[in-house]
Amino acid sequence: MQVFYSADNGLGRARLGLVVSKKTARRANRRNYMKRLLRDCFRRHRHGLPPQDFIVRVRTAFTREQAAQVQDELLRLLAG
Repeated sequence: MQVFYSADNGLGRARLGLVVSKKTARRANRRNYMKRLLRDCFRRHRHGLPPQDFIVRVRTAFTREQAAQVQDELLRLLAG
């Protein structure tokens, strides 16, 4: 996973954009699961983030067993 883009948005709150390509996960339900998990993590922690737009690109697919590690990585990436 990588933060593809980060910039001040002037809105006073953080926003998230996600990119999960078909190359990463062929089935739509797997792509949707990954996006749902990342959006939920972002929603629970956005009050502590700077007012920026973040675009995150998922490079490798992950499963439920790896969900906690992925959420930790997302928070690490968004923190700076």
